[in-house]
Amino acid sequence: MTTLGTVFLPQRPPERLRELVQAADDAGLEELWLWEDCFLEGGLTTAAAALAWSSRLRVGIGLLPVPLRNVAVAAMEAATLFRMFPGRPVIAAGHGVQDWMGQVGARVESPLTLLREYTVALRRLLAGEEVSTGGRYVRLDKVALDWPPPGPAPILLGATGPKTLRLSGEVSDGTVLTGGTDPEGVRRARALIDEGRAAAGRTGPHPIVVYLQAATGERAEERMAAERQRWGYADRDVTLTGDEHAIADGVARWAEAGADHIILQPSPDDPDPEGFVRFVAQRVRPLVAS
Repeated sequence: MTTLGTVFLPQRPPERLRELVQAADDAGLEELWLWEDCFLEGGLTTAAAALAWSSRLRVGIGLLPVPLRNVAVAAMEAATLFRMFPGRPVIAAGHGVQDWMGQVGARVESPLTLLREYTVALRRLLAGEEVSTGGRYVRLDKVALDWPPPGPAPILLGATGPKTLRLSGEVSDGTVLTGGTDPEGVRRARALIDEGRAAAGRTGPHPIVVYLQAATGERAEERMAAERQRWGYADRDVTLTGDEHAIADGVARWAEAGADHIILQPSPDDPDPEGFVRFVAQRVRPLVAS
């Protein structure tokens, strides 16, 4: 069954997070995703707060830019979340926006090499292994966590290009696709991910998460038109507007294309973000479930 969630956009001040988390938890929303966009809000910080303020909500970090964080530090922080809130954190890593990485002096010559080395080391550390590695970017000398997660600690990768999608299938536990991915793009991504999985001999589930921009209620068409212009979507079929039936019908198209988790992304100027959360959880979710 399709998992449905929404995003707390980091364009909103962090002090607004608690109210939205509580609305999501009370409404029965399945997942709330947070972004570590430069230079807005820290993904792990906001995730820890959101998990503490909720009782059942799964909280996704989509995504952590790996050039910004030493892999051992990321493993320590991720393990802490997995231990404190079993089964509820969802963590995705990725290249990060290269211009932002350049601004902070963290841009690397081969982002793909870094992501491969980082993901392999991170998953091994979270599995409780002692890791020594001397890669091009990731170098560890007998590093092991004192408090690794006692259970599964999946790490997803954000991916867009073919090489990164194949890499995600090869080394990660799931893939996050950005907003602006149409249903055919989901199908292409799934095929490339499966190529990577086959090359690595991996079996079992590999969920695909996709962000899908959506607007409902007051000035929905106008707000989404501004977002489409902002992102250069032109005539592409990559956004949704309307009531719960229109949104649910759109969600079904992305689900049929292969998306397992569909995360509805409100416009930054949505006049009622808590209302959007309740709309997704209480009005769209029953239609998607049926």
